[in-house]
Amino acid sequence: MYYTRLRKAGSQNSGGGAGMSSEDANREDMFVALVNAKAEVNLRLSDFTPRSELKLTAHAIEKPLFPVIDYHTHLDSQSPQEVLRVMDECGVEKIVNITMQVGQAAIESIERFHSAAPDRFATIGWMDWSGVERSDFVKLSLDRLERLVEHGAVGIKFWKDLGLRIRDASGQLLHIDDERLAPLFDKAAELRIPVMFHTADPDAFFTPIDQFNERYEELAAHPDWSFYGSEIPKLELLAQRDRVIARHPKTTFVCAHLAESGENLAYVAKLLDSNPNLSIDISARTPELGRQPYTAREFLIKYADRVIFGTDLLPEVDMYRLYYRVLETADEYFDYPSHASRQGRWMVYGLFLPAEVLEKVYRANALKLLHANSR
Repeated sequence: MYYTRLRKAGSQNSGGGAGMSSEDANREDMFVALVNAKAEVNLRLSDFTPRSELKLTAHAIEKPLFPVIDYHTHLDSQSPQEVLRVMDECGVEKIVNITMQVGQAAIESIERFHSAAPDRFATIGWMDWSGVERSDFVKLSLDRLERLVEHGAVGIKFWKDLGLRIRDASGQLLHIDDERLAPLFDKAAELRIPVMFHTADPDAFFTPIDQFNERYEELAAHPDWSFYGSEIPKLELLAQRDRVIARHPKTTFVCAHLAESGENLAYVAKLLDSNPNLSIDISARTPELGRQPYTAREFLIKYADRVIFGTDLLPEVDMYRLYYRVLETADEYFDYPSHASRQGRWMVYGLFLPAEVLEKVYRANALKLLHANSR
């Protein structure tokens, strides 16, 4: 027994009211007690793994309706041959590796995957903050960016450490919209490569890790992911990023993870409406899309030209097939693809997107970005 006792709201009434028999009064009291009873349990949350009793049809999508380009992965430690096996098994045409290496290690990662299958792999570079305290840091960074592109990089990523952790020579947090960084965004436009932003994180990462946090178990497993009490609140981080996108209309931007606003698609819609140079990817955000299926479906259909498929998970066959199930089927109440600690205790619903939307999200939108710097 995992519960300790039952609390009953209200108390048994020993006598009947006017015109009410004792039997009627007891029956009323029993019903009130029934609907107000609460259990106090001692079952550990991590041991609570309920099995749904719903009897529903499940559709297994082994390969997607159209070949997929996964625009958001991290493959530095993976074997190209093993990744290719997974890709072939589940209909992935091409993968974009966002290397988390910098300097010569980044070049070696690019070349390792390119030599294995040049038509199947591409690489987005990682912003290198080493030397940020130097007076010539921007010039240094421009040289680094050019070198990455010369070796085949198809983009550059600015991670969430910008705005939250990176500090300049004076010890001050370097803001995302610091004008000293503007030449980097202009250079990306000149090189015809997109700038990817991963700014901030889910809303729950900026709230206390307590009984009200919907990502409690995820944050308990990764307490370092919490930014509660951070020097810069999430809304200001997003505002800094948004100002950069608006200030550089000739630069193509991709905001990862639904612009880190999967909980607020209305905001993402306004961001897209205001910035024609912006696209978003859905990596690691099927849990957010799938728990609001009506809103998410309407959003993805409306912005089908601006949404890019990505996973941000280790390449595994079952993972890809769960993504396809979310996007292609009308299945109800099923598990979502995620990392081991999961994102929250909810299930998702399929979005059954139209074929013309799937073709753009799966492949066409990413192709536009990948071909931009080959013109």
